[in-house]
Amino acid sequence: MLSFNKTYTLPFKFSIPNYTQDFLNQTPKFKRWTKFIKRYLYIVFKGQKNLEIFSISPTHKNILWINISAPSLGDSLMDLSSRIMLKGRNVDLFTDKKNTHIYINDHIFANIYTEVTSVDGSKYDLVIIDSYSSRSMNIKSKIAPTTHFVGMFGYYNGPEVNRVLFSFHQMNHLLGYVRTEDKINTSAKASMSISKKDQEIVRQISLPNNYIAIVLGGEWDYRTYNNWGKVIQQILASDKQTNFVFIGSANAKDKAKEFLKKFPEDNTANCVAKYSFNQTAQIIQQAKILLCFCKINTKNATDRCSYCISIIRPKRR
Repeated sequence: MLSFNKTYTLPFKFSIPNYTQDFLNQTPKFKRWTKFIKRYLYIVFKGQKNLEIFSISPTHKNILWINISAPSLGDSLMDLSSRIMLKGRNVDLFTDKKNTHIYINDHIFANIYTEVTSVDGSKYDLVIIDSYSSRSMNIKSKIAPTTHFVGMFGYYNGPEVNRVLFSFHQMNHLLGYVRTEDKINTSAKASMSISKKDQEIVRQISLPNNYIAIVLGGEWDYRTYNNWGKVIQQILASDKQTNFVFIGSANAKDKAKEFLKKFPEDNTANCVAKYSFNQTAQIIQQAKILLCFCKINTKNATDRCSYCISIIRPKRR
């Protein structure tokens, strides 16, 4: 039976930060209904309708997780963050090619696949699908056409949510609420494994002691902070011995060069677009503080999201 409210109702019993009402107010119902019907009919067309289940049981030992609908690095790490709750099972990952390097030597995923023809679907007794998009469902139907599946986002589509909390709460729901709400809220976090090789590469970099890592640049202008120079000046005015390490992707190269010329050489090091994602994560791990620009789930009087400088203290291993 069709249940349209699945598209905007959280699939688990606990609440998390979300912008559901904003989404409902801004998106025409006809548009939302049309997308839902298309996805539902595609699942029926692919012969998958009767294979959907709503829990992960102890008998599900060999699992394939398909994560392809939101392929950005950040979304991937957040959406797969709850994989830690599957520890003790044999779990493989099917993902976008550009994300494979994140999960090499992963603490949960045994094998990483990016091509349908490379996967032996017969060995799985369950498939976890990121969302019921046609792309994900098409891949599932090709790899494991008769295997039962569960959904993470499922039909839920549109409203912005805290993706890490969503991932953990949905996994907790699928596992039969093995953890309390408070336990999930306090333990939910994104994680990644860093190989010994990458750790050694970073160890050999001439990084300063007790440095602050600053994430420069941004993929979109409206999410890019352009006043890091003022922040650095204010910090140096308070403590001239403070060291800074700049990190970021290729779009931050010019800004990093500008700061290297502007600030004392002894206080700065440039790691922008020089190291892999995992190696950069290790650089962050060694930092005293990480400064970055981010969106926060706080509503103001106009119901718009806000942006701020986030100060993060990485946990030392």
